[in-house]
Amino acid sequence: MTTPDPLTTYIFTGLLVAMVITLALEEKIHAKKSMIVGLYAVIALFLASAFDIMPDSHALLSKDHSIIGEVHMPVYIPGIEWEVIAIILGSGLFIDVVSRSGIFTWTAILLTKKSLGDPLKLLIYYSLITVLFSAVLNNVAAMMIVGSLTMVSLEKLDRKELLLGFLLTEGLLTNVGGLLTLISSVPNIILGNMAEIGYVSFFAKAGPYVVIATAMTIYMAVKLFKITPLKTDEEKQKAAELVASFDETDGIESNAFFNFSWALLAVFILVIATTSVLPFVGPLGMGYVAVSFALIALIRYKHEVDKNYSAVDWDLLAFFTFLFVVIDTMKYSGVLDLIGGGIAQLLALPDSLAGASLLWSSSIASAVTDNVPLAAVMGNILKGIEGTPDFQWWATIFGTNLGGNFTPIGSASTVVAVAIIHRAKLPLTFIGFVKKAAPFAIAQLILATAYVLIVLK
Repeated sequence: MTTPDPLTTYIFTGLLVAMVITLALEEKIHAKKSMIVGLYAVIALFLASAFDIMPDSHALLSKDHSIIGEVHMPVYIPGIEWEVIAIILGSGLFIDVVSRSGIFTWTAILLTKKSLGDPLKLLIYYSLITVLFSAVLNNVAAMMIVGSLTMVSLEKLDRKELLLGFLLTEGLLTNVGGLLTLISSVPNIILGNMAEIGYVSFFAKAGPYVVIATAMTIYMAVKLFKITPLKTDEEKQKAAELVASFDETDGIESNAFFNFSWALLAVFILVIATTSVLPFVGPLGMGYVAVSFALIALIRYKHEVDKNYSAVDWDLLAFFTFLFVVIDTMKYSGVLDLIGGGIAQLLALPDSLAGASLLWSSSIASAVTDNVPLAAVMGNILKGIEGTPDFQWWATIFGTNLGGNFTPIGSASTVVAVAIIHRAKLPLTFIGFVKKAAPFAIAQLILATAYVLIVLK
């Protein structure tokens, strides 16, 4: 393994840019995202081997992180974030199994009845649930659950034309909700711990922004996606009569399995939310929890698990696997350090300008790279500078989280949202996502900039 020279770094930077451009043209070249990223992963690994920049072994660490040996494996294996893969696989399987009990249909119909068939009220309900679930669950699991409920509600109301706007809004709100607590997202954990921000302090400082940003995002969704409330008495009466005819018990084949699924879902949410502090389970991570609960749920259909396996979004899993491989080569080729170094230059600017520049540059960087290694790079840069102001840490936290709303590959939850949209056979290209999401992302970042510089400085 050799240290990459500047030319190698620039070659890999060009490869990353080319991948993003190719993804933007996916509809024109008629190729799946997983296929595109997979080809770039093959090229990136070949170049990394040719330039000898990848390690052929990795340190084996003890619980106190001291090196106790080396483990040899294919160079592309350690770079894959298996935790995310396991969460997507486990959550997807779990949700598919428990949905057969009818709990999601029951919940969706109940919320639809509560809204009296008013699309605006329904959007508000689902938006608030999205933020809440994103704060206490993994963003991916939150998007999967809320997306499933939304599809049922709008199908019942015969308002599928609103589905794209609903799902996009929910996908964007997962990254807003992910800012609420110290453990809501991996960048929060990395940067919050490096900055020595306590759980209560994090919630107290991030909470007001999340409330305002949620309200603003809902308002923008209403305007941009034309989600209008019912206006006339005739419309309201017709909608009320329609939802009154819905029976939330439809789809419940077994009351015993229905009740068991509710109990299992409640325990799943509780365990996922507290994984980091649970003895024995904590070191195994949320991926272990998701897969474990999926297997427990599958016991109900142990004789036909192949039906549930066929419902897994293997294309989504392949996309993430290949994407992690590409990003790993970017780390060893010096691309992430190049991005981090460029952002570090901004710290020489006057305080307020440096904070704003940090927020926007880290958001743009996280829109095209994995925000987890980016957060680690940024955290080490800020930690290495004596006397880094608190608001600059917050600028980086906001930027790495909200940047995921710019592109459909910017965060795991937006990727999942787009996958659900495509599963519903709704047209949405890479460029189409950027066009629809950019106004939200820009507005959220402008609000974050003002909040960081005025409230948190």
